[in-house]
Amino acid sequence: MSLFSVTASVENNDLFHMSRLLLLIDVFATPSGDGSIEGLTKLAKLDFLLRYPANLERALSARGAKAEEAQVLDFERTSVEASMVRFKYGPWDFRYRRFINLLVAKGLVHVYLRGRTVHLGITPAGRESARLLAADEIFTTLRERSTLLKRHLDLGATALMQFIYRTFPELINLAYGETINEL
Repeated sequence: MSLFSVTASVENNDLFHMSRLLLLIDVFATPSGDGSIEGLTKLAKLDFLLRYPANLERALSARGAKAEEAQVLDFERTSVEASMVRFKYGPWDFRYRRFINLLVAKGLVHVYLRGRTVHLGITPAGRESARLLAADEIFTTLRERSTLLKRHLDLGATALMQFIYRTFPELINLAYGETINEL
């Protein structure tokens, strides 16, 4: 099977994307806060850094952290990654709402509105599923990188968006709907 075929099969695997998002929500929806991620925009920005680990390194450096903490492997720097597109509010995957709805339907995530902002929380079943995923070597790195994001980039949605545009100004020049490759 070619690298393109493998990448395409991962890109089209909803369960993989849902698992990655579940790990991210689990790390960020800590009981010490209000137990949620505030907004789909914040989720998308965090997921951008999780999906593109070389950009996570760059973000860590911009925050004064050690880029090596991301432990990016050589193949992650050169492989074709899952596509995201330039959206009005930055990196976005048009399938987020579907993935979130599937996680809610499976009883792993709960969603609520506070004002006009969607909050994403995790259920006890979601925590247990995230724990099991994190124990699988396929997802260990995603869990570790999610924890790095929590430690160094747990900002409000607007502050995170501003940070992304300051750190990755080349995103601004992409046309709406243009595919974002590893920057």
